[in-house]
Amino acid sequence: MHAENGYINVAPEDLEEQTLAELAGLQSLPLRCVGIDLSGQDLSRISLAGAHFERCILTGADFTAANLINTRWVSCRAGGVVFRSAVLTDAGFERCDLNNTNWQRSKVAHVRFEGCKLTGANFGDVSALGLSFFDCLLNSAMLSGISFYKSELYKIDFSEADLTYCDFRKAVFVEGGSLSMARVNNARFDDADLREASLQGLRLVDAKLFKGAIISRSQAGMLLAGLGLTVL
Repeated sequence: MHAENGYINVAPEDLEEQTLAELAGLQSLPLRCVGIDLSGQDLSRISLAGAHFERCILTGADFTAANLINTRWVSCRAGGVVFRSAVLTDAGFERCDLNNTNWQRSKVAHVRFEGCKLTGANFGDVSALGLSFFDCLLNSAMLSGISFYKSELYKIDFSEADLTYCDFRKAVFVEGGSLSMARVNNARFDDADLREASLQGLRLVDAKLFKGAIISRSQAGMLLAGLGLTVL
């Protein structure tokens, strides 16, 4: 290991005799891991604040209750990772595979996801002030209760996601995106601009949910068709 640009660089051979948790506990600088295989490892309840993970394999790793404040994750394969009750404030994820990850009861305030795959991710009961997504797949994700108030939602796919009690007031869908087949019970869309989003198969369970929302004529016809009405 050696220090460089404010990080301790960790190589695969550094983990032959010590675990990542042990290495983190011995260093005063944050760790930088590039191309490391940490799949299936128990990394729960350890502090990795400020760490940088790039092109790492993390499939099935367990970060339960870990301190992951201000961490960076770039091009990582992290399907099925458990982040339950972890603290991820100010963390950033870029171009990562995060399918079927578990974020329940985690603190994801001001976390940014960019170009990530989050199909089936569970964000139940998270602390999510300032949470943002950019060009992400969130189909079939559990996002109940999260606020997207005044958010610019660029290419966000919410198809078949659980969006119950979500706040989309004044949000704007930009360059596509989808709400197809999403669960929107008790969500709020006041003054939201949905014209760029696909509403295919969206069930209009309560017209009041979309009071004040901006939609196109074709979208209006699609929603009314879902109620059994024919638009001529």
